Amino acid sequence: GGWGGWTPPGLPSGPRPPEEADVVVVGGGVVGWSVAFWLKALEGQRHGMRVLVVERDPTYSRASTVLSVGGIRQQFSLPENIQMSRFSASFLRNINEHLGVPNKSPIDIQFQPSGYLFLAPLEHAAGLEATVQLQREEGVQVALLSPTQLKEKFPWIDTEDVAVASYGLQDEGWFDPWTLLQAFRHKAMSLGVLSCSGEVRGFVTSAKDAMVPQGSSAVTARIRYVHVHMPDSREYQPVACAIVVNAAGAWAGELLGAAGLPEGLCQPPLPIQPRKRYVFSWHCPDGPGFSCPLLVDTTGAYFRRDGIAGNYLGGMSPTEEEEPDAGDLLVDHNFFQEQVWPRLSRRVPAFSSLCLRSAWSGYYDYNTFDQNGVLGPHPKLNNLFLAAGFSGHGLQHAPATGRAVAELVLRGRYESLDLRRLGWQRLEEGKRLDEKGVV
Repeated sequence: GGWGGWTPPGLPSGPRPPEEADVVVVGGGVVGWSVAFWLKALEGQRHGMRVLVVERDPTYSRASTVLSVGGIRQQFSLPENIQMSRFSASFLRNINEHLGVPNKSPIDIQFQPSGYLFLAPLEHAAGLEATVQLQREEGVQVALLSPTQLKEKFPWIDTEDVAVASYGLQDEGWFDPWTLLQAFRHKAMSLGVLSCSGEVRGFVTSAKDAMVPQGSSAVTARIRYVHVHMPDSREYQPVACAIVVNAAGAWAGELLGAAGLPEGLCQPPLPIQPRKRYVFSWHCPDGPGFSCPLLVDTTGAYFRRDGIAGNYLGGMSPTEEEEPDAGDLLVDHNFFQEQVWPRLSRRVPAFSSLCLRSAWSGYYDYNTFDQNGVLGPHPKLNNLFLAAGFSGHGLQHAPATGRAVAELVLRGRYESLDLRRLGWQRLEEGKRLDEKGVV
């Protein structure tokens, strides 16, 4: 530009945020961009609502979205999660109708419809069978397999200690997370959504906006400004706004501790923390073939095929006592050697001989309360909405999450799916919504 392509020292790189926006979406992962897309899609006006997405990592090198294994499944134990998966599966099946941009190439998310396979020992067999019954009532195509049937279908599995297995027959498998993220982003921006690189570290709430709703003794307030701090700079831009959506993923809880929010109005604290999860890649030429599903072992270890050349991805969640330090994304390779490999090689004897090729780690936005997403308006900050805490299934539920939040913002109610039980009220009342299918 006017500086001949040179950025003077001390000036922030990239475009500055606008001075005002109708809706500020904090977090530019797949959930944040889904919210932004649905706000404009449901609004239906090209130059109507001004929506701003703030993303602190524009390279997405540390983003949970692109560091995941990209799975989608219908096999959950909570009706809301099943319904969100079914919505998302339909959305992805018709993705070009939703996210296609004129004069651009068709979107191919490289969906692999190989299904999920959950294995259960005898002590968990009844629970798995009851969960499958619920899934079928919700319209999910899922089969229950005995050990004999399991061995016939997948001869490479050692069925020792397996009492029953559930196998997804439709709308389950994995896809490319990066492609979905970029599709949401490009479509949203074609509809007029603005974006900027920066980090929201503060808010302004006006004292005169603190009020006592009629018939209530609880004090509430409204956010008037968000402070977007520029990357590589000490500057920040105040952005006046009417609505704030907290889609900050693993840092959604931390965001509600930012400067400017009245401490008393943020209680109880949002129980969402970053939890580091490893993904390992290995090669095994004699491993399961093209029909290999995403297998979740009785021990919690999982793996899936990665292409058709004998490559696989997998891992497992550690116990609470063994949670790794989430302060960095370094990989502990001993975790594979000591925890993951022994479990998988016992289940798949071919894995006794494999070559570990690479590994990476990403973050779960882990809800320590009940490992389920928290959606909807904050009870004390009237114009703040949350969409986070999915504890590993945020990517696959992003299409449904974005639509749900947009419906609340634009119409004041859920219309597509009734997700009221996922709201803040359960946190205040201490009523857990336990999901048995957390991987």
